[in-house]
Amino acid sequence: MELNIVLVEPEIPPNTGNIVRTCAATGARLHIVRPMGFSDDNKHLKRAGLDYWHLMDLTFYDDLNDFFERTKGGNYFYFSSKAPHNYSDVKYPDACYLVFGKETKGLPEKLLHDNPEKCVRIPMTSYARCLNLSNSAAIAAYEVLRQWDYPELVNHGRLKEFDWDNYEWDKFV
Repeated sequence: MELNIVLVEPEIPPNTGNIVRTCAATGARLHIVRPMGFSDDNKHLKRAGLDYWHLMDLTFYDDLNDFFERTKGGNYFYFSSKAPHNYSDVKYPDACYLVFGKETKGLPEKLLHDNPEKCVRIPMTSYARCLNLSNSAAIAAYEVLRQWDYPELVNHGRLKEFDWDNYEWDKFV
């Protein structure tokens, strides 16, 4: 299964760095559409991405036209606080693209208007403008992965000093 997260003109380095970590932890591919509000070598971006950069499948695009041309035929879902559909009501297919806009303006309204069936939102109160970009990307990625039953992800943890094998799990279910 292939998951793609797309950032259109990201502006805040720590948000992009956090999304790098989400992609590394989930196996998602990251696509960044320029222009960005910072340089590729920004120290805040690198710090937020920690030591996960080598785990990334990262592609840059010159603009939205370049992105759509190079990913022609993709199954796109546009995340926006202006969207009509709840993100968790959608069935996400393999190789889908979760597309997020810049922090200050979101995605272009024409793009949303022309694709109403693919526009989704994460529910929130009516007086909040929007969620943080990196939080939104993580919520969306994990909804897709939940629907796919977390393929290739480790679904259990380990303690360093103790063993879970003899634990009575039925007490908590």
